[in-house]
Amino acid sequence: MNLPSLAEIEQRAAAKGLLLRLQVKQALGISTLRVVVARPRDAQAPLLLGELKGWALPLPDGLQLDTMRVQGPQTQDVGRLIWAATFAWALEATPCRSARLLAIRDQEQQHRRLVRYFRQLGFEPIREVGAAAMDLPLRLVWGGAGLLMRGDITAGLERVSRRL
Repeated sequence: MNLPSLAEIEQRAAAKGLLLRLQVKQALGISTLRVVVARPRDAQAPLLLGELKGWALPLPDGLQLDTMRVQGPQTQDVGRLIWAATFAWALEATPCRSARLLAIRDQEQQHRRLVRYFRQLGFEPIREVGAAAMDLPLRLVWGGAGLLMRGDITAGLERVSRRL
C-alpha cells in the first residue's frame, strides 16, 4: 500500500470541506506539534472540530502524543484526518517511527473506550502508570494515571488511511 503524504492528506481534508493545519515549533532539538481540523465559516473564524498536541524528540521512538480532542456533530472523518496527518508528518519530518501515548484513567468506562480506540489505531499496552514513585515523571508529563501505549507510526498511517 502506498502511504499518503501530508500534502495528500491535506488535499483529502479540503475535498471534504475541512481545513487541516499543522503548527510545528522547534527548540533545543524538540519539535512541538499541534494538528487542527476546522470547518470554514462565512464571515467568521473557522469552527474548531478537533486537535491533537504532542512533541517529538529526535529519536526513533521519540513521538509523544498528548491531548486528542474531537468535538461537534458530523466529525467522523476529523479523528482520522488528525491521526493520518500526525503520522505522515512524523514519517516525513522526524526520525520517529513509533509513538507513545497515555490512555488516561479518569472514568473506567471512558478508559476502556480509549484503550479500544487506540488499539484500533495499532497501539499496544506497555504498562500501567499509577501512583508508584517511578511513575511520577510520566504522571507529570501526561497529567494523570492510565495505560501507557506504543504504536508503530507506519502501521498506524496504513490503518487510518484505509478509512479516509
